[in-house]
Amino acid sequence: MTLQELDLSGFSKLKEVPTFIGELTILQELTLWQYYKLKELLTSIDQLMVLQKLNSSGFFDLKELLTCIGQLMALQKLNLLECYELKEIPTSIDQWTTLHQLYLFQCSKLKKLRASISQLTILQELDLSWCSKSKELHTFISQLIILQNFLLVAVCDELKELPTSIG
Repeated sequence: MTLQELDLSGFSKLKEVPTFIGELTILQELTLWQYYKLKELLTSIDQLMVLQKLNSSGFFDLKELLTCIGQLMALQKLNLLECYELKEIPTSIDQWTTLHQLYLFQCSKLKKLRASISQLTILQELDLSWCSKSKELHTFISQLIILQNFLLVAVCDELKELPTSIG
């Protein structure tokens, strides 16, 4: 198939993402909004080697991102909005060397970012708004030398201090 963009939004009752997505090997943009009952992303997502944008929102029950998501080497933009149960980002994120934008808005159980985020050397935008369980931001954020927009607003109750490297 030669499909480059796919929007599968509004399937709020589905418990899993359709498996055919893994067969769309030249897919560049995937939008999955309002999968309220989804507990995990499909493992075949690692077949989307040219995927540049993954937009997801409303994965209320998603607890973890599979390690295979780190194999998305062409990923430039990742939106994980309203993933209320997501507790951590996999260590494999250091593979995302092309990532420019990372939005973790309202991932309210996300406790900390992994130090491997410092490998995202071209990351320009990072949004941790409403990540209310985030307890710490490591000094590795200072290693994101071209970070232009860093949003950490509203309801980060658990955050005790900001790294001194944020100037």
